[in-house]
Amino acid sequence: MSTDFSLFEKRVLKRMAIRKEKNGQEDKETYTKFKDAAESAKAFTKRPSDDELLELYALFKQATVGDNDTAKPGMLDLKGKAKWEAWNGKKGVSKEAAMEAYIELVEKLKAEYA
Repeated sequence: MSTDFSLFEKRVLKRMAIRKEKNGQEDKETYTKFKDAAESAKAFTKRPSDDELLELYALFKQATVGDNDTAKPGMLDLKGKAKWEAWNGKKGVSKEAAMEAYIELVEKLKAEYA
């Protein structure tokens, strides 16, 4: 298991650690922002790059499901394998941190693809 996080993820994780003592209202606000970000991502008028799509997918799955415990797809399923590896790379990231990172990434991508 790799714990190599990008600079972007490290910033989000640091912010999450600082705000660890959150109340239920803030959690609800984060979830609402997450749902809104997911809707915004669906409405992009241009297609993000494959790497950006994989990052969106991985963060979304980590935020909604948690750690990947599914079987790795076969070597001939290139798309499934890429998605599995992206999601598996988020193992150990909390759902809350994944939501925050997803929201931040969608906001960043909006300028280019919305």
